[in-house]
Amino acid sequence: VQLQASGGGLVQAGDSLRLSCVGSGRTFSTYGVAWFRQAPGKEREFVVRIGSGGTTYNSDSMEGRFTVSRDSAKNMVYLQMNSLKPEDTAVYYCAANAYYSRSYEAYPYWGQGTQVTVSS
Repeated sequence: VQLQASGGGLVQAGDSLRLSCVGSGRTFSTYGVAWFRQAPGKEREFVVRIGSGGTTYNSDSMEGRFTVSRDSAKNMVYLQMNSLKPEDTAVYYCAANAYYSRSYEAYPYWGQGTQVTVSS
């Protein structure tokens, strides 16, 4: 399974941004995909996960501002981020695995990351 994340950029506080993650490989559709983020000097943080069947799990710390969706026909997973704050600034990664987990150590497949910078 290979993943590639895209869609990051520089935005202002209060703006929205949508990240995309495209997957490849025969088994990609059977995997759950999570988004993690990592800010400088901080640990990688769970953001949200969508299972192969569409069940979603959100981090409470995102306060409902982030939504994940999946287009299985296109092997795409999207992260819609609304009401962005400067503290959302981080590198965002998509990752895939076969079972639910909020730990980055449970995910064997990773995209390369995309930088999101939110200015105040």
